[in-house]
Amino acid sequence: MKFVSLLLFFIIITSCNSQDKRPILGATEYQKELNTQYKDATKSPLKKRDLKKFKGLDFFPVDSSFIVTANLKRTENAPIFEMATTTTRKPLYKEYGILSFNLNGKDCKLTIYQSQDDERDEKYKDYLFLPFTDDTSGNESYGGGRYMDVMTTDISAENTIQLNFNNTYNPYCAYNDKYSCPSDCLITS
Repeated sequence: MKFVSLLLFFIIITSCNSQDKRPILGATEYQKELNTQYKDATKSPLKKRDLKKFKGLDFFPVDSSFIVTANLKRTENAPIFEMATTTTRKPLYKEYGILSFNLNGKDCKLTIYQSQDDERDEKYKDYLFLPFTDDTSGNESYGGGRYMDVMTTDISAENTIQLNFNNTYNPYCAYNDKYSCPSDCLITS
């Protein structure tokens, strides 16, 4: 009887722990890293009920045609402004420049921003913020658009930068209304 009780106890403990040991999903290192962050309850923007059933984020299939080289035209003497968000929060940003690129035969332009709040933090001083919407927004992806993190250190001496639209993500407010996200960002042609 003791053996059966010990065996039953071992099976219960092992099955409970196996839920936390689910493999991290993702076709690329970027996707696996993002899924790791969202799975971690200390970092995740997911609500508790969504975190319990989280298996991985949905991504579009990786497509090399969505990796482009953009030309950056820096914005000189850009004023600092309060960026409109989905809440009353008004973070301080300035326009860093305009990115011009060709995506699948279409000439596109995006405005890239630099946070004035993050600039004071040594950890984030080289980060640029690239929000955008596209034809998938509101249909196949979050209606408020997606984001891409860009580093000033990745900008070449010729003012070009590689943009990988396979490495974009939804803002936290797509998963949890307690977060505030910038609004009204659009790829223009």
